[in-house]
Amino acid sequence: MMAKILVVDDEQDLELLIRQKFRKKIREGVYEFVFAQNGFEALTQLASHPDIDVVLSDINMPEMDGLTLLTKLPDANPVLKAVMVSAYSDMDNIRTAMNRGAFDFVCKPVNFEDLDITIEKTLQHVIELKKTMQAIKENNILRMYVDENVLNFMTHKEFENSLLSNETIEATVLFIDICGFTAITEHVAANTVVGMINKYFDIMVQEIIAQNGHIDKFMGDAVMAVFRGEYHLDRAIDAALAVRDKMHGADEIQAGDKTFKPSVSIGINSGEMISGNIGSATLKRLDYTVIGDAVNLAQRLQTVAQANQIIVSADVYEQAKGSFALNKIGEVSLKNKANPVEIYEVVD
Repeated sequence: MMAKILVVDDEQDLELLIRQKFRKKIREGVYEFVFAQNGFEALTQLASHPDIDVVLSDINMPEMDGLTLLTKLPDANPVLKAVMVSAYSDMDNIRTAMNRGAFDFVCKPVNFEDLDITIEKTLQHVIELKKTMQAIKENNILRMYVDENVLNFMTHKEFENSLLSNETIEATVLFIDICGFTAITEHVAANTVVGMINKYFDIMVQEIIAQNGHIDKFMGDAVMAVFRGEYHLDRAIDAALAVRDKMHGADEIQAGDKTFKPSVSIGINSGEMISGNIGSATLKRLDYTVIGDAVNLAQRLQTVAQANQIIVSADVYEQAKGSFALNKIGEVSLKNKANPVEIYEVVD
């Protein structure tokens, strides 16, 4: 990849010398040089060439000197690095230049072999800096798609060797569905639908994270969350209550001649489940999730919950009745369950 270098110097013959000494690398497309005669012109060139990697600057120049230019470079381009090329090589100037962010200092008269080595060293530093910034950017983007727990898991050195391994854990699973949302999408433009559901998801996520839960996945207009560690059941129920209250208090939405009042139906179950990467190593598509009968039951409980209801199983009722107010609803038949299941509603 070609490196672009800005040379800032008021000596007219320096441009000619640069083109002569680096003619081979210019011809081979290794270096491209841009020139300016003072700091003001340099800033103009930086604005016109945002892909400049390295600045070679003299110190003593009219209008704006090189030391002043150094203070302007971070605002112009925070990634590029500057090398001072000057006959003013006393310790005071060198220290001032380095304190203002210069990467290196080359004395005049210029030894062009030494300058070439310095440019290569500086470019390598810029490349590493760009890679770091790109990694940070990609990581921030990744965090928008992948839960924090998954990212933490990915940093373990055993990660690649245990992609398809799993563990048995005790945890609580929470399924939240936005009631009636599918019907309202028939009357609202697609971009409006996306904005609405993202707004509602954000409300849910804030309450789940506040209780140290993590989002397992978004499924259409539903959310699956998992709570682990101490008091995982209590924290899941607290999150569910907060989500229900926040959604119930959300503003109504007018869609054509219909009014949509957001509400949620929630199913919660707690117990033993398998945690790990589920998917295909061949396809290289994996989902870090939990599976098991306890998870399936939580989803089935959500399907029988009405608007603003939080439904739990009898086992959860026994564990939670000392901390929460629950009402018995009765027995219901659930998909793939041979016998009716006794369910309870969390009131407060």
